[in-house]
Amino acid sequence: MFFLLFGISLLFTIQSHSYHKSKFINSANFLTGGIYNSVNNINSYFNLKSQNQLLSEENKRLRSLLINNGFKTDSIFTDSLMFNKSYRFYTSNIIKNSYSLSTNILTINKGKNDSIKQDFGVISSKGIIGIIDKTSNNYATVISILNTTSKISAQLKKTNHFGTLTWNGKSPEFAQLIDIPKIAPVKTGDTIMTSGRSSIFPKGVPVGIVENFKLDQAENYYEINLKLFNDMTNIEHVYIIENVNTSEINNLFNE
Repeated sequence: MFFLLFGISLLFTIQSHSYHKSKFINSANFLTGGIYNSVNNINSYFNLKSQNQLLSEENKRLRSLLINNGFKTDSIFTDSLMFNKSYRFYTSNIIKNSYSLSTNILTINKGKNDSIKQDFGVISSKGIIGIIDKTSNNYATVISILNTTSKISAQLKKTNHFGTLTWNGKSPEFAQLIDIPKIAPVKTGDTIMTSGRSSIFPKGVPVGIVENFKLDQAENYYEINLKLFNDMTNIEHVYIIENVNTSEINNLFNE
């Protein structure tokens, strides 16, 4: 009875005081983040072969880009992430992955202590993953592109026709691109990428390829079903993207 009453009193205290509530949430995030991190470390050990294969493929692709674009591979160009000064990149691992719900959230092992903030983009070597939502000191949650509330600007690679990347809550293999005008020359197999029309993702991050498409009810815009480049059920290593010019861009709209 004592412990029951003690627990009820703690609950009321936390709910009625913002300071206690914030401390409780941070402590809960720290605890659950630590559990997810431990489980992920075990899973990572048994998944080393497939992850090494993915990293090997990415290194091969980056090496090909360096050679084909004429970059020298000496010490001057060792940091390929510094080619574009508008964006800063961070590495991280996904320690909890959700893909079977309608509003899927991922957890990564980087947070405020690593300079990670809300609205940073998250990608993998194959393409887009999602957007940072909430952060604690050492962890952060990511709104997955497999989330029915997610809306990201994307476009056809071969033209500048752009629309909104959404998810209908069905298959984790597919996402949908809506609001593409019917004059756009859409074909099955076309590549979809981010449009760069927001301060979160740069232009050109891969998304997927057109599986099929149709006109909406008003017959003014295409509704495109696209197969994602990423296997969203099997991701671990990710990159976090910070647009260093976000504050300047946002200030233009606040003036």
